[in-house]
Amino acid sequence: MNKGFVYVRSGLSRDEVKELLDKLATEESYYFVRSPHAVSGICMNLPQEFPGFEGQMFNADRELRWKKQGSAYQALLLSRVEADLEGFEPIGENWEWCDRTAYFHPLDEPKFPKTFVYKGRKNENIVSNNISIGQRYFQEKRTATVHFVALTVRS
Repeated sequence: MNKGFVYVRSGLSRDEVKELLDKLATEESYYFVRSPHAVSGICMNLPQEFPGFEGQMFNADRELRWKKQGSAYQALLLSRVEADLEGFEPIGENWEWCDRTAYFHPLDEPKFPKTFVYKGRKNENIVSNNISIGQRYFQEKRTATVHFVALTVRS
């Protein structure tokens, strides 16, 4: 197991969420935005639906989740590297993480979500089998309880 870091921040504006994404995103980041009526799919560029009701950005080091609460947003950062971000408070200090494989259904299989999309850097459709995405489990060390499962980009 590896040492992990979990942080939270409340009261963010739309622009502050966008600034966080600009700061934390890498060339190999993916985005997923949810609204009550639709999802963006997994995209390599920030979707037009941003910020939606909630969403996430993930790369090899971290996943940033945001969710609307009233007129502001709350953010959760799940990271394998320590972060020094203004306004973020650590949740506990005994986190460990481990990576696992994630599996995607091919688009031609009749399973939910059949019309789910995967978009590349130029907004082109990409095949889900070509995406190197995995899952990262964040476990509290003392109790061995998994509290969060984050998406991650696998190398």
